[in-house]
Amino acid sequence: MTAAPACVDNLVETIRAAFEPHGLFLRGSVNFTPGDVVPRLESGEPAASVVLIGNIGGSIWEPFTRWREGERDRGGADPLDEWSKQVILPVAEAAGATAYFPSDPPWQPFQQWAMRAEGLKASPLGILVHPRFGLWHGYRGALGFDRSLPQTGSVIAGHPCDDCMGKPCISACPVDALGTGMFDVGLCRTHLRTQAGAAGCLVDGCLSRDACPVGRDYRYSPAQLRFHMAAISL
Repeated sequence: MTAAPACVDNLVETIRAAFEPHGLFLRGSVNFTPGDVVPRLESGEPAASVVLIGNIGGSIWEPFTRWREGERDRGGADPLDEWSKQVILPVAEAAGATAYFPSDPPWQPFQQWAMRAEGLKASPLGILVHPRFGLWHGYRGALGFDRSLPQTGSVIAGHPCDDCMGKPCISACPVDALGTGMFDVGLCRTHLRTQAGAAGCLVDGCLSRDACPVGRDYRYSPAQLRFHMAAISL
């Protein structure tokens, strides 16, 4: 394999360093191949690659909370999306990249990119499970480039759920929303509207997610869990 040009390596390290104070990490890259459906750059040309930007465990919570406390409107209706843009867009501009966000149309295939970038697969909850971080990670954006880039993360072999015999995430759900092998979103939301759901999962976080034995050291803090659960549209 031919080594990447030094200037490209330097670019990747510059981006990595820019995101570090915000608790964001380079979560892997995808170099597109002929036949791929690819996003467009701001120039209108097709992107040659994307780099995924995301959190590991609660890495973003303290920087995000500090930012939000300094905002007069506490970040508006979608504070985490707003914070992500305020952090990622300047880095994208400095790097000559186009930024993409999961919250913005045209909707980009972030999960498909993550599967290619890190080799991840979906858990029974639909969340991509990482063999180290479990279900406690996420993707806040991506940067698109007009050139191919070296791999910026670790590509994982295997799938943690294949070796999980007990599947505690399925049995932990109080309404058996995973019992059919597919996550029943409607059943979950109906439960969250009940007194039991409001006092349980809606406060402490999804019991099925918490039951996963992988990556427990990266579990979100109670405050972060409450924030994410409060954002769910019921």
